[in-house]
Amino acid sequence: MQYLIIGLGNIGQEYKLSRHNIGFLILDYFAYKFKTKFSLTRYAKSTYVQIKGRKIYIIKPTTYMNLSGKAVKFWMNKLKVQRENILVVLDDITLPFGKNRIKKKGSDGGHNGLKSINEILSTNEYPRLKYGIGNDYKEGKQSEYVLKNFSETELENIEKNIKESVKIIESFCFDGIDKCMNKFN
Repeated sequence: MQYLIIGLGNIGQEYKLSRHNIGFLILDYFAYKFKTKFSLTRYAKSTYVQIKGRKIYIIKPTTYMNLSGKAVKFWMNKLKVQRENILVVLDDITLPFGKNRIKKKGSDGGHNGLKSINEILSTNEYPRLKYGIGNDYKEGKQSEYVLKNFSETELENIEKNIKESVKIIESFCFDGIDKCMNKFN
């Protein structure tokens, strides 16, 4: 069994701790937990782990958020991973800070990374793990908010939430999407 876990974010030091990069941060912790390191490859920083007979590929696209679909399609084709075995990990402003939600499918909800993936895959039917970043911004300031770094208070609480996100990724790979949704949503 092969899985492809995609963390959404933007490359560059200036974005490292931004809310929009939570997908990268979660996969960084996943890689750390399983003692693997990312390498720069085509369209992404990538690595993989093999756990209990399952090969789990992990990518952080280097295409920037708005072109995430290009990396996703390339890696799905390269690895021959079916849509139901991919999991896109991303930020969500409609969820309170630190809340995780896993879904089988859904609209892009205004998220440019999902919009790119939906367009390039010609579907919105693929699993995604959404991490809540809250919506504490003034009208018209959404893009500034998501590109801004987490606050000190958020950073103090982020580790336990990221650990739960990693548990969700593991459950997705070992239990399947339905059991995972029942367990964590």
